[in-house]
Amino acid sequence: MNITKEQIDDLNAVLKVAITKEDYQDKVDKILKDYRKNANIPGFRKGQVPMGLIKKQYGRAVLVDEVNKLLQDNLNKYLVEEKLDVLGNPLPKQQDNFNWESEELAFEFELGLAPEFEVSLKTKKAIPHYKIVADKKMIDDQVSRIRKQYGKLVSKTEIGSGDEVTGTFVNEAAEIEHKTTLDMAKVKSKKALSALKGKKPGDTVTLKTKGLLTEDYLLASVLGIDREKADGLNIEVAFNIEEVNERQPAELNQELFDRLFGKDTVTSEKEMRDRIKEDSEGQFQQQSDQKLLNDVTEQLIEATNFDLPREFLKKWMQTTGEKPLSAEEASDEFEKSEKGLRYQLIEGKLIKDHGLDIQFDELKEFAKGFIRSQMAQYGQANPREEDLENIAGRVMGNRDEVKRLSEQLMSQKLLNLYKEKANLKTKEVNYDQFVKEVYG
Repeated sequence: MNITKEQIDDLNAVLKVAITKEDYQDKVDKILKDYRKNANIPGFRKGQVPMGLIKKQYGRAVLVDEVNKLLQDNLNKYLVEEKLDVLGNPLPKQQDNFNWESEELAFEFELGLAPEFEVSLKTKKAIPHYKIVADKKMIDDQVSRIRKQYGKLVSKTEIGSGDEVTGTFVNEAAEIEHKTTLDMAKVKSKKALSALKGKKPGDTVTLKTKGLLTEDYLLASVLGIDREKADGLNIEVAFNIEEVNERQPAELNQELFDRLFGKDTVTSEKEMRDRIKEDSEGQFQQQSDQKLLNDVTEQLIEATNFDLPREFLKKWMQTTGEKPLSAEEASDEFEKSEKGLRYQLIEGKLIKDHGLDIQFDELKEFAKGFIRSQMAQYGQANPREEDLENIAGRVMGNRDEVKRLSEQLMSQKLLNLYKEKANLKTKEVNYDQFVKEVYG
């Protein structure tokens, strides 16, 4: 077998493969002999079928199969040995009237070559790196929520502002009959607030669902219906009041601190507020990091220019899916996926240039850290190393888990690289400002 490469341009090449009978004949003959031993053909005893009949019936199929195996194995070997960085897979060129009886079989394959380019993390435009701080208002709100959540309920005879009202919503036509606890602080409609205030257990109030609550998504929960059904719902419902309670905020004392953080971990309101700030900003860091990853990705795609073998990739896309695509469909698919393909090449270049490849031991340690954090959520703060090793071993035996963890670890490596070398500008904001700037 002989393989030669013809360079068309920087992004396209053709591989020419010449195969002689010596490359495949022995394997073909052996397979046909095995067929003969086991063939059951009427008129012949098993193992006594004439070889000419076996060749006539199976010869071409066996030949094609063996040649295809040879092509696949040797093409892959050639690409590795020649260190060719290809996009997609080699595409066989159409050959009309191909003669399988020829002494030498000649094949041609189109190649799409990856472009050569450089990636600079020092982009002209500085990328904002958000530092999200938990401000006083956020901490005050969180303390209020905690005090309310852990407070005690005191029964009342009539509804007032901020009370919790237990009752049943009913509308027979809409098939609604659901017992719930309605937080008066979540009621938005002024008419509903006016109708509810002063009412007592045993009273029934008619309320309109449209604009009833401060957040539209809450309506499905209080009515006990699907979100789709609740969306835009504009009907009247009867609310049969059964119980009224006022939730008195919990005292900021050691008992509450111990319930929240563990015994004697926090011993004062100031320490509690510091802990809330620290925990909140730790959670915000994840959102800030994800935003940074997204922004750097977009900036690198925009700033890194290189050409792609577009026509080759379109032809390749026609044949790679579960069903063949038309030329027009493949062109549309290429346009949709071009941005992602460009970033894959950019990311691969960054990984190579900065030595970010993932090693097995490194991935295993990352898995153990992930397992350790999960166990901590269930109260196992100090798991034994032996247990971590056993669980990590099982995780590393699952291909899907390894793929997921590898992607997470690589994202972390890229994030660290961006923080160290990219052109970033720190921007300090509170959470509301971050949401407004990022999500509009």
